[in-house]
Amino acid sequence: MATAEPVMLELEEEESIWEPLLEHRPVNLRRFASNSTSQVAIIGSNLCPIESLDYEIMENDFFKQDWRSRGQAHIVSYVILKWTLCLLIGVISGAVGFFNNLAIENLAGIKLLCTSNLMVANKYLMAFGVFAVTNFVLTMLAVTITSSIAPASAGSGIPEVRAYLNGVDAPDIFSPSTFLVKIFGCIATVSSLHVGKAGPMVHIGASIGALFGQGRLCKGHLTGKWLKHFNNDRDRRDLVTCGASAGVAAAFRSPVGGVLFALDSLSSWWRSSLLWRAFFTTAIVAIVLRALIDVCIKGKCGLFGKGGLIMFDVTSTSVVYHLVDLLFVVLLGIIGGVLGCFYNFLMEKVLQLYSSINEKGTKYRLLLGGTISIVTSSVLFGLPWFASCQPCPDSTKERCPTGGKMGNFHNFQCPPNYYNDLASLFFNTNDDTIRNLYSSGNELFDPFSIILCFIASYFLGVISYGVVAPAGLFVPVILTGAIYGRFIGMLMGSRSNLDHGLYAVLGSASFLGGTMRMTVSVCVIILELTNNLLLLPLVMLVLLISKAVADSFNENIYGMILKLKGLPYLEGHAEPYMRQLTVSDVVMGPLCMFNGVEKVGNIVHVLKATGHNGFPVIDGTPISSTPYLFGIILRSHLLVLLRKRNFLPTCALTSIDLSKEYSSDDFVKYGYVKPDCIEDIELTEEEMEMFIDLHPFTNTSPYTVVETMSLAKALILFREVGLRHLLIIPKHNRKCPLVGILTRHDFMPEHIFGLHPTLMKSRFKKLRFEESTLIRYLWRILLSSSHAPSSSMG
Repeated sequence: MATAEPVMLELEEEESIWEPLLEHRPVNLRRFASNSTSQVAIIGSNLCPIESLDYEIMENDFFKQDWRSRGQAHIVSYVILKWTLCLLIGVISGAVGFFNNLAIENLAGIKLLCTSNLMVANKYLMAFGVFAVTNFVLTMLAVTITSSIAPASAGSGIPEVRAYLNGVDAPDIFSPSTFLVKIFGCIATVSSLHVGKAGPMVHIGASIGALFGQGRLCKGHLTGKWLKHFNNDRDRRDLVTCGASAGVAAAFRSPVGGVLFALDSLSSWWRSSLLWRAFFTTAIVAIVLRALIDVCIKGKCGLFGKGGLIMFDVTSTSVVYHLVDLLFVVLLGIIGGVLGCFYNFLMEKVLQLYSSINEKGTKYRLLLGGTISIVTSSVLFGLPWFASCQPCPDSTKERCPTGGKMGNFHNFQCPPNYYNDLASLFFNTNDDTIRNLYSSGNELFDPFSIILCFIASYFLGVISYGVVAPAGLFVPVILTGAIYGRFIGMLMGSRSNLDHGLYAVLGSASFLGGTMRMTVSVCVIILELTNNLLLLPLVMLVLLISKAVADSFNENIYGMILKLKGLPYLEGHAEPYMRQLTVSDVVMGPLCMFNGVEKVGNIVHVLKATGHNGFPVIDGTPISSTPYLFGIILRSHLLVLLRKRNFLPTCALTSIDLSKEYSSDDFVKYGYVKPDCIEDIELTEEEMEMFIDLHPFTNTSPYTVVETMSLAKALILFREVGLRHLLIIPKHNRKCPLVGILTRHDFMPEHIFGLHPTLMKSRFKKLRFEESTLIRYLWRILLSSSHAPSSSMG
């Protein structure tokens, strides 16, 4: 856990370009207004209540006493068990990743093999029927199980994992049902639609980590004493991070890329010990995959062949390039940035449309999934008819045409000794298609076929993602980038020294940078995919350029999806308007507090009337002549105290030994178990008039800030330390020792602008080309010229 000192040092390194501070003038802060910020998020297609995770340790007297009782053996067992769980996460993630690829390659391979056999027999209509019906059935299966069993498994799952590691606890995103539906739904969806499996694998790996960190497997009892060590959100967060890293490694056979992906794109907190455990987990994944693939090399895996996992060996062992080639690489980066930001723009509009459809019910989700399946089948089967037949190359070692067998030279409707290059791209799994595009050789594909393939892949990737089924974005983005990258290489011709396959690799990198906006992790993943370190300078250059260009238009695709789902994600930077506000300007009321010794009836009333998770504890008379802040107590701890019924007859401090009445298991937070509700606790009228001493169970060292602290400074502290509550204390002595409590929703722009609508003008905006004065001026010129009379044209 990061300390406050480095956090404060980082505040000095924030951007220096800020709006001027607010002038001192009377402002209606609406300090006691009701909170109108949305407290629900769209997960899958269901509205779910949003809670934050308790990453902060509650240092109360009971915790300190329990911690002092633990010896050296407990610490050693804790460390050993954590590494053991990382080992298990790596083994299971590698096995699940291999199983997914094995199932997808065989399921999609059988479908494509039957279609090819019918095409060879000139049964074209029947071939289309088999192809379309198979895709339709698989899509309906995926949509049905996702909608009816686990709606939270829809989509890639990467936005949900990012939100969880940021501190957002959305229900069921790591439940066992979500985990199982994610596996089988991903197999069905990837085998039938133009979607990827990498995103779902990240979610699957994170779910495996969360399953090991839930604390118990059933509500009634613990399944083992060793699980007691991992019954809190902090340890669960570490296991989820390792699981997400393992998911990337299992999807791409990229162990180092998996670690960097979690560091670059997923985790909001990082430390050296977590880096070591994540690296160990991904190394185990690589070993498991290697061992399982060795079994398939012997031909025991059906159509899986010798691999099936994404691993591309670029045949050019030496990458030789000159200064003029860097100009073409820069051009490729610019194109990738423009195409990537337009891809994100279209994706946002399509997802908004799909959300309105999916919210209407399961019938509409099935209708949407079936429609996209039919469109996909028609496009993939119909477009190859427009491609010209190519003569079989003499240099290839593979049989050409492949006939009814699986291969890279599909005959489709062509005569003998000819192949349809577009059918060779469409009637393969995504892995095999990318291998074809990454392969060396400059005469394998016709430019017109490449253009058709790019248009189809680009727009099918946009319209396919919003289906209520597990689906990823990584592989379609890699495939689409490889297509236009190879096309750019064909246009360069002899003017460039780079092979067309290398242009395809750089195209994938540029499109990933334009859509995902990741640099370091994508760079390493691409290098591990291609197994060619000589590409490093070119990949770095194209990623930096594409990201810079795309950032000038809109944000990354996962940020957009987070906003569409309504997940309150805290960004790592503070916006200018936050510098103009203090923490007291956004605090909401009324403030619910408890006395150090509180009446049972008051506690029950507050718990029933509010949904707050934490309550300040104030000590006043008769304990103290001057009221002061003693600490904060959690709702879950209050429920434990009410359930135990160790009440006091009078308003006095307790004198009994609490270690005999409570155990550490009473206050732990388990996963996937519905928390207790105040409505489930029945108390008599006599008990309601009794008292509880809250002092031993109150966190006496909560994070506090002075009411004059800027909101920007508080945001950095809140996010970097991983807080759920941030108490605001007055700068000067007041009758009440507390001004209010900041939670995650108080930092959301919707909440702040609802209180201070005049700050909308100072909201931080990156330099957007579409908003610049120059672009607006050029746009007016184009519009005026388009409306000019034809006689005036030269």
